[in-house]
Amino acid sequence: MNIIKYPNEQNFDNAVKADEPLLVLISFDGENIIASQIDEAMEHHILLRLVKDSDADIDKYFRLVVDHSGADWTFVCPPNYSSITRKDKRIEEFFKDGMRVIPKALKAMGYDVPVSIPDRYRRHFDIMNGEFFST
Repeated sequence: MNIIKYPNEQNFDNAVKADEPLLVLISFDGENIIASQIDEAMEHHILLRLVKDSDADIDKYFRLVVDHSGADWTFVCPPNYSSITRKDKRIEEFFKDGMRVIPKALKAMGYDVPVSIPDRYRRHFDIMNGEFFST
């Protein structure tokens, strides 16, 4: 597992020790993690741009905000996730994959915390339950 600590390992480790919130990007396969204290990058796509010189790959990562109390998952399923065309099935697969990959990646970073999805992202669960219809 490859963990990139932005802007550098010492600053990152100091933020972890102080329990400052972290922005975390975890590749869908769980092999690559990019993480930074939140004030260093402000948003996930900015962090990706700072590290990779591009934010074009943002839809290839699970996005979280993490501290020692928990991990909030920015639950936004890309429209082409796993090439699944049915929106409800795509979101369901995204959820299952995330719940399999995210906890392992967080543990590799030293965070054994619960993963939650903030209310503002829960509209996707309505889609999985067939309660929301979109065109």
